[in-house]
Order: sequence, then structure tokens, then C-alpha cells
Amino acid sequence: MATRKSPARKPVPAPCKPCHGTGEVPVKVRVGRSHRVVGEQTGMCLKCFGTGHAPTD
Repeated sequence: MATRKSPARKPVPAPCKPCHGTGEVPVKVRVGRSHRVVGEQTGMCLKCFGTGHAPTD
């Protein structure tokens, strides 16, 4: 009797480095004429476009 082959598994994509796999990065909030920093808010990671996986080039 022949042995069965297991189905090929897809490789797990690596997490994106700038966002650490979350899909969000901190963005500084600047106000006023001197553009002073008053805080941070979350923004979409432009490297992976919010997926959290490293792009495959």
C-alpha cells in the first residue's frame, strides 16, 4: 500500500517590521505655526497597507 502525501502548506508570511504585525503605526500630531508636537495618534502602516504582513517583492 502506498503512503499518502500530506498536502503542501503555504509558508506563513513574516510580520511587517515598521508596525510589528499590527497594521498601525504611531503618527505625531503637530499644531501651530511652529509645528510643535502635542501627541500621537495611530495611522495605517504604509509599508504593508494595514495587513500586518511583510510585502513580498
